[in-house]
This record gives sequence, C-alpha cells and structure tokens, in this order.
Amino acid sequence: MSVALQNIPLFSGLTDQDVQSLLKLATPRRFAKSIAVIREGAEGESLFIVIEGKVKVYLNDDNGKEIILSVLGPGDFIGELALIDDDARSASVMTMEPSEFLVLPKQTFRDHLRKNPDLAMNMLRVLATRLRGADQMIGSLALMDVFGRVARTLTQLAKPADGRMVVTDRYTQQDIANMVGASREMVSRIFRDLTMAGLIQVEHGQIVVNESPRQTFPSAVSRQTPRVGH
Repeated sequence: MSVALQNIPLFSGLTDQDVQSLLKLATPRRFAKSIAVIREGAEGESLFIVIEGKVKVYLNDDNGKEIILSVLGPGDFIGELALIDDDARSASVMTMEPSEFLVLPKQTFRDHLRKNPDLAMNMLRVLATRLRGADQMIGSLALMDVFGRVARTLTQLAKPADGRMVVTDRYTQQDIANMVGASREMVSRIFRDLTMAGLIQVEHGQIVVNESPRQTFPSAVSRQTPRVGH
C-alpha cells in the first residue's frame, strides 16, 4: 500500500515517513459494484482514494434523471471539496465495478495538507485539471448538439491499444447518454450512424474508434445552436 500511495499523483514528492504516517491513520475499504460511496448533500468526513476499480461522479434531478460528471479510477481521489470548505457533498459517487479505497479522515487530511506544501500543490494541480474539465463539459453542453457531445466523449475516452484507439473500459449506451445529457435512444441512433460510416465498431464489448468523429463531421460538432427535443 505504501508503494501504491507513492505512485499516486496526489502524494508525489512525499517522503516515505509522510506516507507511512498517512497509512497509519487511513482505513482500507472495499465496495461491491453499484454501491453508493458518497451521497450528494451528506456531510463530508473523509477523503476516498481509489486504489482499485472504477467509480462515477454524478448528479440526479428530482425526476431521477442522471448526469455523469466524471468517471474516476486508480490513483484518483474523491470527496475533497467537502473537507476543504466544510459544506455538504456536492455530488454522489457510485462504484461501477468492485472497488477498493483508502479512506482518510477529514482531520488527518487537513493536518497533512497544512504541514506539507507538496501535498497542497498536488491537490491544487488536480483541482485545476478538474476545473478545466468542468469548463469543457459546460461548453459542450451549451454549444454542441448531441452528435458533437457523443463524438467528443468517445474520442476522450479512447486510449491507444495495439495500434488502435479503443475505449477499453466497458460503458453502456446509457452510461454515454448520462455523460452527454441525452436519451439512450438518441445515443443509440448516433452509435448506429457512426458504425455504418465505419468510424466506430464494437468488439467484445469494447468500442474501437477508427477515426475521430469530430474531425470527420466538423459541422455537426461545431454547430453553435444545440438541438432541441433530445
């Protein structure tokens, strides 16, 4: 676990003594798939560091409609905002597969943040990256139609694998719909169009992106007026 922590960007630069000090006060926890780790509006008392698995950070409206803000995996952390400003949890977090966490109590986290400038700077870097991502997401929701948002999401999720760009994590069409703020039916139609055009294909549950849909259909992505009725 000590080695795992030192490989996490948040703890980059910390001495072995600092890492061991954190470990003594942290609690490992495992959750099965589809378990709520954090609930929006709840009091924040702990920082969760993802050691293994995958979680989604999401919001629900009064009608139960869900929008996924981000998907996080090993090396990421969740729950930091409520520990910094003492406000309630700003979003919910649920496991997408069996996951393991290291849980740091609020006071432990704050004490180490005050004493260790490297830890504070690492935290600021991650928060800045997440803020940039939030800005991009807001921009895509406001300026792109559904096709553009799906295309952007697929190209962002795809990673190099055996000379191709592959969405290696398994996402359902409902997951993608929740990421782009659209219906599953609309996303299904867009997937069908992309597949027929040879831009994507599904192999063994994984999505292979053959070309960037954003580059192939720039007009659909750059359109400034979002579609209505999706």
